[in-house]
Amino acid sequence: MSPDKPDRIKFRKEPQQERSIHRVDVILSAAAHLIAEKGVSAMKMTELAAVAGVPIGSVYQYFPEKAAIVTALFDRHADLVQQKTAEVFVAVKSLDHAIDLVCGVIDWYYREFRGDPTYMGVWLGTEMDQDLLRLNIQHSNRVAEIFLKGIEPHIPAGSQIDLQARAQLFSHLIGASVRLAIMSDRSLAIRMLSEWKQVIRATLFAEPSGEPMGKRH
Repeated sequence: MSPDKPDRIKFRKEPQQERSIHRVDVILSAAAHLIAEKGVSAMKMTELAAVAGVPIGSVYQYFPEKAAIVTALFDRHADLVQQKTAEVFVAVKSLDHAIDLVCGVIDWYYREFRGDPTYMGVWLGTEMDQDLLRLNIQHSNRVAEIFLKGIEPHIPAGSQIDLQARAQLFSHLIGASVRLAIMSDRSLAIRMLSEWKQVIRATLFAEPSGEPMGKRH
């Protein structure tokens, strides 16, 4: 994740020893439980300390405020998505193959987080805080960069697409579409994602003229 995080959303003190690492894990596990149950805005630091079974001073020893706890949980989700994206796009064979991989990642993304209420609580928390929202955008842009690295060798000469802009846009929209699906009835969610994947197949590599790049070979 970005090294330029404001201090208010960073660890106040990075855990180093096994005991402190365990304590932070306990605090974050308790925070995940509370966020899944009631959301970020309703979670109180005193309540978090009580659920974690630690003194309130121990919470503030590592986290300057609630936003830093949300960041730590967000980083776990973001790291997982970025790792999966890197694994998937390390061996792209063609642009058509890349589109298949994008659709596969959407399915994985939905399956991975559909049953994780903490994910939605944390994401909704990022929407209410400007520093966390920037962090979310940085994550989407990092996913786009990983994708671009995988497809660059297959981009035909003379393409008029602004690939950086398009990749960042689609990265953000994919995250938003999956979150909408997660919050929807399962049947509708599958149908919406199916429609979204059709849009991606038709537009992701379409030249400004409307001609799909993958069809030019």
